[in-house]
Amino acid sequence: MKIYTRTGDTGETSLFGGARVRKDDARIEAYGTIDELNSFLGVARATWPSSSFDGELHLIQSDLFDIGAHLASPGTSRFAGPDPARVAALEQAIDTMESELAPLKSFILPGGSLAAAHLHVARTVCRRAERLVVALRDDEATKASITYLNRLSDFLFVAARFANHKQGVSDVPWTRT
Repeated sequence: MKIYTRTGDTGETSLFGGARVRKDDARIEAYGTIDELNSFLGVARATWPSSSFDGELHLIQSDLFDIGAHLASPGTSRFAGPDPARVAALEQAIDTMESELAPLKSFILPGGSLAAAHLHVARTVCRRAERLVVALRDDEATKASITYLNRLSDFLFVAARFANHKQGVSDVPWTRT
């Protein structure tokens, strides 16, 4: 199988099931942003492979493939999107990390350690992906993806703070100048 097919040379691509859509279609933008988020998580993992939540990040990357597959197959039940139990797992991971962190007393700027900075970038891409999926106004499985992405952005925020904490780097407080 060749990686190039030339079928996208006219600005169209295929969804699962064969329907052709323009590459600037809202659905393509949504699952393309999910793919971008997944790539940023790969960068974050490579930055800190020994982290205590690397296994969770690996599961999240698989979850994002599930979401992308669901978004690429509208009108079918071929891909169901994320397992609802994964939202509870993200919440548990957030609670576990937060138990080691000092409470926030101010807003923080993205940054600190390299791992935290990458996790903050992933968080902002996650929020964009969430907005794009919301704009699709799709079925119940897509609503589950929205819930998942909302919780994932919370997870990534706490994970960035946790990375700073574990690496002995302070969060960067926002101060008005």
